[in-house]
Amino acid sequence: MKALVTGGAGFIGSHLCDYLVAQGHQVTVLDDLSTGSEENLRQLADAPNFEFVKGSILDAALVDDLVGSCDTVFHLAAAVGVHTIVDRPLESLRVNLHGTETVVDAAARHGARIMVASTSEVYGKNDADGLTEDADRILGSPLKSRWSYAAAKGLDELVAYVYGRETGIPTVITRFFNIVGPRQTGRYGMVVPRFVGQALAGEPITVYGDGTQRRCFGSVFDVVPAVVKLMDTPAAYNRAVNLGGMEEVSIRGLAERVIELTGSSSTIEYIPYEKAYGEGYEDMRRRMPDTSLAKELIGYEPTRRLDDIINSIVESKRS
Repeated sequence: MKALVTGGAGFIGSHLCDYLVAQGHQVTVLDDLSTGSEENLRQLADAPNFEFVKGSILDAALVDDLVGSCDTVFHLAAAVGVHTIVDRPLESLRVNLHGTETVVDAAARHGARIMVASTSEVYGKNDADGLTEDADRILGSPLKSRWSYAAAKGLDELVAYVYGRETGIPTVITRFFNIVGPRQTGRYGMVVPRFVGQALAGEPITVYGDGTQRRCFGSVFDVVPAVVKLMDTPAAYNRAVNLGGMEEVSIRGLAERVIELTGSSSTIEYIPYEKAYGEGYEDMRRRMPDTSLAKELIGYEPTRRLDDIINSIVESKRS
């Protein structure tokens, strides 16, 4: 395939590029490097079937030109991370809303199939045991910046879905549940690399809230091949598909696991949400995916356990 990866210099995007290039596909990356890094793509610099273009998904002319020369679009570019969303809500909305419409519109105009990356954030405060793709969304007030990302990504999904239905372009929506792995930075609020970095430095591991909130973490090495398989699966077109891990852990338990696996002398320090993110911040108590649809469509079954995921980040940071 001739693939365009928006946000390809980011964490998931760069691993996707590695996978596609290794499979022999022609890959072009579009990234403005606001949260991504060219360092993530250093290993591909000399690959004959790889090209990097610095630019924004808000540049309609550039996006149209790049989409016009490919047959598949993997749209991962977005304003990401809790700190980014809370600190720069207007900029985040522009990128996540207008950027996605620009990319999807170009794909429809040129007849390219497209994957639009979404997030478990769209489920909001729904803490059901195993969230299916048609589970209800329970969001807080739209005036609280905490939920602006969830609202924007929900609209991104709707834009992709409607374009797919009305134009017939093959469209897949992937909902990522806390995907983790090497190259992910804790700078924007991602919890596992932040904990690992603190543990390796011997600093206190800072847990926001009381630590009883529960999450499931998935490996980027399980998720990336699944994304590509979904694009080759017509039964997945015009559907949303959950992707993530199934091993549930409390955030306090995660901190304890990181300390054990790193052999760190770090202590655990609890910080109120208000101090970490400002007044009015809300969190969800639990978020666990049901990935049975992905298993039905492509045989998806995560193979990396939480310890494997943590160790992959430890090894990456140490090296």
